[in-house]
Amino acid sequence: MSRLDELIAELCPDGVEYRKVGDIANISRGKVMSKDFLKENAGEYPVYSSQTENEGKLGSITTYMFDGEYLTWTTDGANAGTVFYRSGKFSVTNVCGVIDNVSEDVNTKYLYYVLNRVAPTYVNSGMGNPKLMSNVMARISLPVPPLEVQREIVHVLDSFTLLTAELTAELTARKKQYDFYRDELLKPKADIPLVTLKEIATDIYRGSGIKRDQVTEEGIPCVRYGEIYTTYNTWFDNCVSHTQLEYVSSPKYFEHGDILFAITGESVEDIAKSVAYVGHERCLAGGDIVVLKHKQNPRYLAHVLSTQQAREQKSKGKVKSKVVHSNVPSIEQITIPLPPLDIQKRYADVLDNFEKICTDLNIGLPAEIEARQKQYEYYRDLLLTFAETGSTLVTDRQTDRQTDRQN
Repeated sequence: MSRLDELIAELCPDGVEYRKVGDIANISRGKVMSKDFLKENAGEYPVYSSQTENEGKLGSITTYMFDGEYLTWTTDGANAGTVFYRSGKFSVTNVCGVIDNVSEDVNTKYLYYVLNRVAPTYVNSGMGNPKLMSNVMARISLPVPPLEVQREIVHVLDSFTLLTAELTAELTARKKQYDFYRDELLKPKADIPLVTLKEIATDIYRGSGIKRDQVTEEGIPCVRYGEIYTTYNTWFDNCVSHTQLEYVSSPKYFEHGDILFAITGESVEDIAKSVAYVGHERCLAGGDIVVLKHKQNPRYLAHVLSTQQAREQKSKGKVKSKVVHSNVPSIEQITIPLPPLDIQKRYADVLDNFEKICTDLNIGLPAEIEARQKQYEYYRDLLLTFAETGSTLVTDRQTDRQTDRQN
């Protein structure tokens, strides 16, 4: 019998009490902070927002709103319901909720692990904008075993989290190493001519708008510009989305070998991210996508357009209404080294192998991280539902959840 089994048998043999978040902690929200404000007040204290990339960090400023041990959660948008454990000095924006002043008989880290599991199930996705507002968070009912049991659960789950973090750090280091190697391999050389994309393009044009509600389970394969940032890496051979031809008034197609650029984005650093399509179906290009047709090796172009030298050229996009834009004339002027086709293929093959080691979920560190994450989720769910079986409070909890989803 494990230490946790012993504690449960001794301290809560008949199940545990369920309590609502609003009864065991204080709930508040952050405040509006613009990108200009962050730039004008740049400092050492992190500001967290609704994003999940980089642990939700949006920037750093000279002051802080909170100091201590807290939980935050994303209240609006695609990541609504994502919960973070925070400690130290920090601030949050208005799309973050804050949980503090946790009761003395509740371990904050334990509360984090429970909410990390259940909070996403309370997200209201109605009206196209997912939300988990403060009043709903306050009504979430959670199992609260004795502190000794909470601490032992935290100890077990922290062990899994630490291992995953160490593996992730190692993978991040390898990706940086890959980026450095790719940039060195593909940097301009005296014996390789430099050309503009305009010189190698056989055609270049913009796609046609496909709205989110026009994406269907079946139909014509298509790509929307946001998917270039979130779904596709250097190249892809299958589209994740489809639509119906009647939804698109002026359809624009892309085919095998074409390069797709996303010409609208949220950051100068990522604007005009590009991917190569190496599949064999004829697909539709959504709005804010530029399609480049050519007679070069598409995988080589995809790699060379991901280098730091190419990204610096792409970052000359114009900022309008806090959104970054690029256009066909800007993309046409991007300069790249262009070796003969046989050398292009050789470069592409080498870089594909390096990239696969860093990203393929079936091999190496990515596979190990994926396995550890699944193991963590399995034990998290097992540990945090230990008291639910046979508890009369489960029915109350499920009823609360159904009511909260409707509100």
